[in-house]
Amino acid sequence: MFNRQKVLDRLTNHKPYINGSEYMRRAAVFIPMVRKDGEIHILFEVRASSLKHRPSEISFPGGGIEEGETPLQAAIRETQEEIGSYPEDIKIISELDLLITPVKYIIHPFVGYLDNIEHIKLNKDEVDHVFMVPLKYLLENHPKKYFNTVQVLPDQNLPFDLIPGEKNYKFENGKSQVLFYKYKDYVIWGITAKILYNFLEFFKD
Repeated sequence: MFNRQKVLDRLTNHKPYINGSEYMRRAAVFIPMVRKDGEIHILFEVRASSLKHRPSEISFPGGGIEEGETPLQAAIRETQEEIGSYPEDIKIISELDLLITPVKYIIHPFVGYLDNIEHIKLNKDEVDHVFMVPLKYLLENHPKKYFNTVQVLPDQNLPFDLIPGEKNYKFENGKSQVLFYKYKDYVIWGITAKILYNFLEFFKD
């Protein structure tokens, strides 16, 4: 039986998160800012062509959050594993807005400085190469924007008769924005572009 004290015990100090997160995959990424020639650049990875998931695409260092690991710990670990940065060269400034994707991903982005990039040693099983884009260029060159339709396809066994007043219930469609940034021969799109766009919004008047 729940009394007032038990209710307080359950809810006090609760930290809100994502409803349904237990059914979603969780990942963390690091947006590395690099000081070069007096300017701030953003470092990107080009994923190895041998990878099964998103081969040859552009991404930030990052990956899945392991059991017992915080998102920040995952972002730092993945950065070390993928580009070989020393822990002391990764200077986290802040966590950015969470990204929830239509395909059941929760992504925790972090941004900070990556010092001493001459120390990096790429994991060639995961990363083909890295490149840098001036922050100024990204702020001055806006992405092309498109929208995909996100549609709900009800399970064939869904009990529509339990929905009050609806014999032919119609689920609403949604929209998912797709962004494309172009830099030289590189195209930055998808999840990486969405995270980048959110980051760049902090610098716009």
